Amino acid sequence: MMKKDTIAAIATAMSDSGIGIVRISGEEAIGVADRIFRSKKGKKKLADVASHTVHYGMVYDGEEMIDEVLVLVLRGPHSYTAEDTVEIDCHGGVLVMKRILETVLRNGARAAEAGEFTKRAFLNGRMDLAQAEAVMNLIQAKNEYALQASVSQLRGTVSQKIRRLREEILYQIAYIESALDDPEHISLDGYAQTLLGVLEPMLEELKKMIDSADDGKIMTEGIRTVILGKPNAGKSSLMNVLVGEERAIVTEIAGTTRDTVEEQIRLRGMNLHIIDTAGIRDTEDIVEKIGVNKAREAAKDADLIIYVVDGSCALDDNDREIVKLIRDRKALVLLNKSDLAVVVSQEELEEMSGHKVLAISAKENLGIEKLEEAIAAMFYRGEIDFNQEIYITNARHKAALEESRQSLLMTKQSIEDGMPEDFFSIDLMNAYEQLGSIIGEALEDDLVNEIFQKFCMGK
Repeated sequence: MMKKDTIAAIATAMSDSGIGIVRISGEEAIGVADRIFRSKKGKKKLADVASHTVHYGMVYDGEEMIDEVLVLVLRGPHSYTAEDTVEIDCHGGVLVMKRILETVLRNGARAAEAGEFTKRAFLNGRMDLAQAEAVMNLIQAKNEYALQASVSQLRGTVSQKIRRLREEILYQIAYIESALDDPEHISLDGYAQTLLGVLEPMLEELKKMIDSADDGKIMTEGIRTVILGKPNAGKSSLMNVLVGEERAIVTEIAGTTRDTVEEQIRLRGMNLHIIDTAGIRDTEDIVEKIGVNKAREAAKDADLIIYVVDGSCALDDNDREIVKLIRDRKALVLLNKSDLAVVVSQEELEEMSGHKVLAISAKENLGIEKLEEAIAAMFYRGEIDFNQEIYITNARHKAALEESRQSLLMTKQSIEDGMPEDFFSIDLMNAYEQLGSIIGEALEDDLVNEIFQKFCMGK
């Protein structure tokens, strides 16, 4: 349990809207609210009302009425923070919300830190750390997949699997320690092979969760997509088609795009951060040369490179340079201007680039659907199923899973090398602690504070 002081914050966005919410949580939450709230008839005290009830009245600062409000009373432990909580639903003007919050703070509450409501929920046992982090992911979700993944984690799907793995590991540690302390009654004969049989499915389960992090990263962060090609290959036209508006300038003049142009789009449930770049070619133009260098740098950090080839022009040294940039990278090659007389064959381009080639016409909007299908196929391992699968969307969780799996692999190696059983316990304990860090059962206070500081105010 954490300290019992009462906190308050504006829980809705700081902009003019139909409704705003000021949230209060802590031992004195109801008392603080009673000091500023007057029911319509002036007789009802919030201290006397039942939990999970809504009450109509006015908020006063001394004798000055500030706003007409609805007040929701939630008594702990049956609230978000597991503490007494009051939510004041007021009109959504910025000035009104600030006045009500200032009045609340003058009457016994203090301003909440970023993420402190959810931090209290975690420290009070209302949710574990993985579920708390899922709350922030839910708020920040930018597509349907990210939303569903966050809801799944909030329900505890990741936490349940982590707890089950930890229970199994702890049982093995306890068995080894007990046998070493009392060898007369607990035998370790043949135990190494038994433990090996336990480790194999655990290692497979951890690998599956780690592998899912690639999908999870795409769900939450999107795909950083860089469009490369020679000048006038149709890169900007492609970007405009994908974005659905004239985002990039398109002319017949080669080298029109001098700088990167960036845009966010949603494609088949995925977020793409698209970057259109300057055409890559040898040039003496200083400004264009800077643009070409920026295109090369953007390609280094890309999750996906889309290489656009002008099918009406023969391949040259500039194309060969671009091929070097996409070698051993996730890339799609587009044979553009398929509506014109094409002088480059798909077979030639596939052999040269080593990547799948799609024929399109950005100008005529042809082949774009196949491009979307190809991108989805590249980044998702099969069908996304949130009922059956667990997706790791947090880099911290992935690192802990990798560390835990490495410890179990070291345990397995110790078994195969015929090491004494007490060596098993050391690595098993590290795996146990790493998994515990995911749900917050083996984590330093500084890291807990750092995690919750990333939350928005009022949550």
